[in-house]
Amino acid sequence: MVNGRRLVLRALAATALACALGPVLAADPVQSDDEVDFFRAAQLDATSRVATALMRGVNPNARDPNGETGLIVAMRYESLNVARLLMDQPGIDLEAKAPNGNTALMMAAFRKNKTAVLEMLKRGAQVNQKGWAALHYAAAAGSVEITTILLDKHAYIDAETPSGMTPLMIAAREGQEDVVALLLKEGADATLKDGGFHLTAAEFALKADKPWIAKTINAFLAVQKR
Repeated sequence: MVNGRRLVLRALAATALACALGPVLAADPVQSDDEVDFFRAAQLDATSRVATALMRGVNPNARDPNGETGLIVAMRYESLNVARLLMDQPGIDLEAKAPNGNTALMMAAFRKNKTAVLEMLKRGAQVNQKGWAALHYAAAAGSVEITTILLDKHAYIDAETPSGMTPLMIAAREGQEDVVALLLKEGADATLKDGGFHLTAAEFALKADKPWIAKTINAFLAVQKR
């Protein structure tokens, strides 16, 4: 029974993360040939083709059939040159969200693309969002460097996803030991519980078969109590 519950929990957790990180199919809009080429070029980091599409009137905030903007697509495929071109377009919406809540900054954080993260922040991308935030994605990916950058930019360390998961819980569940250590050091609250499973970060680690992470968190809490 315990093993069965563990498998169900892990499956649900994996599904939740996949929904947050992967594209969600939206109603298929009618796209012009220029828009089709725009999104293909965004995947390939083909700046000249993207520039041509923009000159032909493609909206820089246009969305593909999955509901993602060209900037989100560029960050997903790590097309940094196209991303720069789009970020500098008049009227570009840096905070545009895909149907699943992804923003370009979140995608860059998950891809561990430090350069893209820094360039988006330089242009005013918001670190804190209601629900999923870039810090959750950096924690899931295990990037100490980007986690540090976001915290330095005043990212809320105990930000909650729609289900109440904090970056520490996500890092613990994903086995990102270095990020767990960093978040604890920077003041993350390890006693919080999520709103769905009602688990702490250490309990998420245990349910995900990562007892060494739980041990690190519990040792930290024990020191705090002293």
